[in-house]
Amino acid sequence: MTVSDSHSHIIILGAGKGGTALLESFLNLPGVRVLGIADKNPAAPGLKLAQLHHIPTSQHPLDLIQKNDIHLIVNVTGDPTLPALLQPYTNPGTEVLGGSASKVLWELIQHQIHVQSQLFQAEKLAGFGTFASGIAHDINNPLYVILAMAEAIQEETDITEIRQQAVSIHEAAKRIQTISQDITQYARASRSQEFVQVHIDKQLNEALKIARFATKFQDITIDKHCQDGLVIYAKPEEILQVFVNLLTNAIQAMEGKGTLTLSTEKQDGYVHVAITDTGCGIPSENLQKIFDPFFTTKAVGKGTGLGLYNVRTIVRKYQGELEVESAIGKGTKFRLVFPCFPSN
Repeated sequence: MTVSDSHSHIIILGAGKGGTALLESFLNLPGVRVLGIADKNPAAPGLKLAQLHHIPTSQHPLDLIQKNDIHLIVNVTGDPTLPALLQPYTNPGTEVLGGSASKVLWELIQHQIHVQSQLFQAEKLAGFGTFASGIAHDINNPLYVILAMAEAIQEETDITEIRQQAVSIHEAAKRIQTISQDITQYARASRSQEFVQVHIDKQLNEALKIARFATKFQDITIDKHCQDGLVIYAKPEEILQVFVNLLTNAIQAMEGKGTLTLSTEKQDGYVHVAITDTGCGIPSENLQKIFDPFFTTKAVGKGTGLGLYNVRTIVRKYQGELEVESAIGKGTKFRLVFPCFPSN
């Protein structure tokens, strides 16, 4: 891929918490190209993230500086001897940001990350209004069993029958507990600050549990064609949020009746995920708008207009691609492509 001369070429020195945050943010900026990141610690998290995105890494800063046409060097190592070491090898046109300046930049990026996570969380919680009736329905069914069995047990004298009714009560209570745990886990704000191996099939299954609350599900058929063992490198809560958003939209588009098709596969080092519904479809004039913040075709109070915007933001964060195709009256397909976990 040819990179335009308008790109700013950057080297990051330090791959700890600060360097990783910088790299994460720079990856989302279209006008920036990170040419490398260095750290003495070979296990530094920023090096792992860089390797995922095929960005050169090194334990020796000079290896990166001497080989590249660099516009900016950001030094977040905290090493007071490093600027003097770099000076003889730095081109006159290269700016070096270190000390207090790099600290301010890091704090600004930390603030940006915090605001973005708050935006994700706000959109997630706003979506629970959509799930409310589905959650109530799924809880009421086992609750009815508990009430009926508890009432029957009061007048029952047969110990065998009492035990069977107690088993029914226990199973119904466990069902309510499972629903509560699924919802609570999804509602929590993300606490994970590190990228880990994320199993795509597991996240899709977890997302499906949540998305089922979006509407009546009894007449929707699930057609799965998923390859086992597909792994990407990400924050699990964010990938779960992507899938919940896309699955919820698909289920709502079918208004309780249709086929939801999930497919995953690995091709040429990339994980491909497709989510297809047989719903109402998206008008062609809206296909370029659906990822814009606050754009929604849903009724007031039914959507924030941030769901697909957040989906695209998260996918891009992991150097993924997101495409959509749709036909009125036939349905919609969202295709996602992520780089595989390096060792996969």
